[in-house]
Amino acid sequence: MARKRIRWARKEYSDEEIFSILSEPVREWFKRKFETFTPPQRYAVLEIHKGENVLISSPTGSGKTLSAFLSAINELILLGKAGKLEDKIYVLYVSPLRALNNDIKRNLEGPLAEIKEVAKELGYEVPEIRVGIRTSDTSSYEKSKMLKKPPHILITTPESLAIALNAPKFRERLKTVRYLIIDEVHALAENKRGTHLTLSVERLQEMAEEKFVRIGLSATIHPLEEVAKFVFGFENGKPRPGLIVDVSFAKQTEIRVESVVEDLIYTPANVLSDALYKRLAELIRGHRTTLIFTNTRSGAERVAFNLKKRYPEFEGLIEAHHSSLSREVRLDVEEKLKRGELKAVVTSTSLELGIDIGTIDLVVLIGSPKSVNRALQRIGRAGHRLHEVSKGVILALDRDDLVEVTVLAHNARKRRLDRVKIPRNPLDALVQHLLGMALNKVWEVEEAYRVVRRAYPYRDLPFEDFMSVLKYLAGEYVGLEERKVYAKIWLEDGRFGRRGKMTRVIYYMNTGTIPDEAKVRVYTMDKQMIGTVEEEFAERLMPRDIFVLAGRTYEFVKSRGNKIYVIPREGAKPTIPAWFSEMLPLSFDLALDIQRFRREVKGLLGKKDAVRRLVRKYGIDERAARAIIAYFREQERYSIIPDDRTVLVEIVKGEKRNEYFFHTLIGRRANDALSRAFAYLVSKKKGTNVGIAINDNGFSLLLPKEVELGEDEVRDLFAVEDLRETLKRALDNTELLKRRFRHVANRGLLILRRYVGRSKRLGRQQVMAVSLLRILKESYPDFPLLKEVYREIMEDKMDVEKAELFLSWVKEGKIKVIVKEHTIPSPFSFNLEAIGSSDVVLMEDRRELIKTLHRKIMAMIEAKTP
Repeated sequence: MARKRIRWARKEYSDEEIFSILSEPVREWFKRKFETFTPPQRYAVLEIHKGENVLISSPTGSGKTLSAFLSAINELILLGKAGKLEDKIYVLYVSPLRALNNDIKRNLEGPLAEIKEVAKELGYEVPEIRVGIRTSDTSSYEKSKMLKKPPHILITTPESLAIALNAPKFRERLKTVRYLIIDEVHALAENKRGTHLTLSVERLQEMAEEKFVRIGLSATIHPLEEVAKFVFGFENGKPRPGLIVDVSFAKQTEIRVESVVEDLIYTPANVLSDALYKRLAELIRGHRTTLIFTNTRSGAERVAFNLKKRYPEFEGLIEAHHSSLSREVRLDVEEKLKRGELKAVVTSTSLELGIDIGTIDLVVLIGSPKSVNRALQRIGRAGHRLHEVSKGVILALDRDDLVEVTVLAHNARKRRLDRVKIPRNPLDALVQHLLGMALNKVWEVEEAYRVVRRAYPYRDLPFEDFMSVLKYLAGEYVGLEERKVYAKIWLEDGRFGRRGKMTRVIYYMNTGTIPDEAKVRVYTMDKQMIGTVEEEFAERLMPRDIFVLAGRTYEFVKSRGNKIYVIPREGAKPTIPAWFSEMLPLSFDLALDIQRFRREVKGLLGKKDAVRRLVRKYGIDERAARAIIAYFREQERYSIIPDDRTVLVEIVKGEKRNEYFFHTLIGRRANDALSRAFAYLVSKKKGTNVGIAINDNGFSLLLPKEVELGEDEVRDLFAVEDLRETLKRALDNTELLKRRFRHVANRGLLILRRYVGRSKRLGRQQVMAVSLLRILKESYPDFPLLKEVYREIMEDKMDVEKAELFLSWVKEGKIKVIVKEHTIPSPFSFNLEAIGSSDVVLMEDRRELIKTLHRKIMAMIEAKTP
């Protein structure tokens, strides 16, 4: 049934058919400006005109924004011509990027002025169509002007829309919306900003005078049916009808995979660096403008710095762009790009989204982007116009990376996309909206529950969870008042409404889902400050973990508020590499394809033309194909090749500790869930601390020398009965739980970030979070925000569902567990060994360690060979 309600657009309309619905000035303007309609416009414009909900998935520069606006502009011009254009908001455009909003305003005002001119030539006056922006940057003067004379087209962000829905006078202005356009859906669907927005949209629909048309615009994303339901919402328990316009393949993409050196193991670090920068310089010289993506912010800085230092010709022509830079610096770089003044820009993730950045003719990815969708999105920034080819080059810097990008590029060419994961029933975002609803009127509980369940992430929200949120807001959890958690609504006889004068201020000042970014200060036990670390790094710390800061090693002892306390440990080996927190995780779907690729290469090893076959099928250069074959040969001769049918667990007993390598290639998020649960079970059973090293291809458990796991004990781990419950216990008392609880408590208005013109210091918030967490765990284990923090960590940060799925395959016998004991780790374990044994603080040290291990392995293989 659901399938029929959401349909795929099959009919491509001709220019004549589309022109027939356009008013004369719009038609004339379009003909002068463009030669013809683009694919998304051919499929979407007429359907939007008919009042259909539409999701458009298409590449950058394909005219999808105009597809969304054309019908609406046309309607406004027709109303203006007939003298019926009123002072009200007809079109609401929501984008996650404030920077994009100014772009959109410019891109609308130009055409509107041109259409007005054309109308004048044709002999009639068209009234001015006003475009306005309402975000946190909009002054109160502008807002009051908007109230008196609202724009016909309003541009806003998800957060500002939530506030506008509760602005006593302005919310009345939103009732007249006829078209809702949500841009950059791919940047919203997988996080709580998107979830929050879906609730705002359903609240808007509830108060609107008529049903508005919903238009979603997205870059490459999959599965489109699910994303369409996310944009269109539900009604009476079924998805709202609408159309999917998928023209994401309308643009040609060329992707090359290269290895920058012949030998990825023995090439010294400085030679590898030289080769990388030499290749980058060649590519930059050969193109007009090159966009280079690294996977970390520090990487972007390093590459930009090195290119300028090594090649004086690029001075002033290369810039870095990432989220840690100030807004002014970022805008300056964007403007230079648009004006064509730069030869290259090096970025981490900040230029993935649709800011119009002019003509880029090549995108280079250094290392794997970890997901097919992300690769296509990044490479799609090249060749901005539809008929231009998007050219991308992926440079691999180590052997695991090379295997990964070979499969990733192949999937990208074949359009095998990764599935998005939309959060389910986040209760912290729900708290904000139920309070917002209570501020506007008195609600029947059943009626409010119906509205909430129209939002796709809440379509199957259990009634008891809904009620627990209302009860919390109504102050029914005894004992929280003395912690300064006060009731914000009243709830009785199946109805609820707002309580107290200050609730509106609380809602305004604390709405939104993005946590305040914290730099965590690091102190010694005698209170000397050493420096700061990112909060994401602090989340990973366990007592006794050793890490490097400012070139020295420290042992983590405890945290208090936004400070962590350490003991200097001169010469100790770090257990956590500093670059870990910035790494992007590999997607589960791609991980499974890499498992299958391993089996395929295993089957090629005995064949003379193995290299040729890889080159032909996967479009990689010969150097890369030789490196892959050599890598797999070594693994097979020393151990076995784990693939989609076998999991290898290696036991390596050392002089200082015992290591257990689990080759569970299921992506880092699922590995994170599995490794923490396994480590918890082992620590309980053996009464010892267990270290964890983890990457996308697997994880290792590190045990003291005197503690061993037998083969059967290793197998028993895979038979864990209740993974979620085990993981929940493993999270107890971790920094991850404490810090994520502060985020959830902020979103859920349990700990207010701002109140009556004052901001609460982050450190103070964190102290409150830890004490509230303790009380709730003791007194109210079912408290909604406690439930939510476990859900967020296990389902959004980790991927417990995929870890469970993987374990079920092992239990059913689809995957065999093979346990082998080795004297040194096998080649497939080298990267994990480097993470786990971090003398390896720097990438250079990591390479040295891998080189040493490789020499030992090769000597052993040669000794075995007759």
